[in-house]
Amino acid sequence: MTEQWIRAMKADHLDTADVARFDHESATYALYRDEAGRLAATDGLCTHSRVHLADGFVFGTQIECPKHNGRFDIHTGEAKGAPVCVNLATHAVRVDAEGWIEILVS
Repeated sequence: MTEQWIRAMKADHLDTADVARFDHESATYALYRDEAGRLAATDGLCTHSRVHLADGFVFGTQIECPKHNGRFDIHTGEAKGAPVCVNLATHAVRVDAEGWIEILVS
């Protein structure tokens, strides 16, 4: 598979402690800005119940799934709270010269 940087959204549209959904081809991603202002990107569906993480809440560096309240670290993908036990895939993220958040997808 080929990896490529994909433009997802303008960086100034993602607030601190926020999450946004981004769909590309057949995949769904979640883009985050943690409480310190750092960006992150993960797969967009919870590994436990397959619901959209963009409907959840960001707490510090964690996203809480809206269905069963399981949590993941948004930077490492590590499962942090029951009932989730399978880690999330993470994706490299950057902001281009025009202010767009880009994520590395394969």
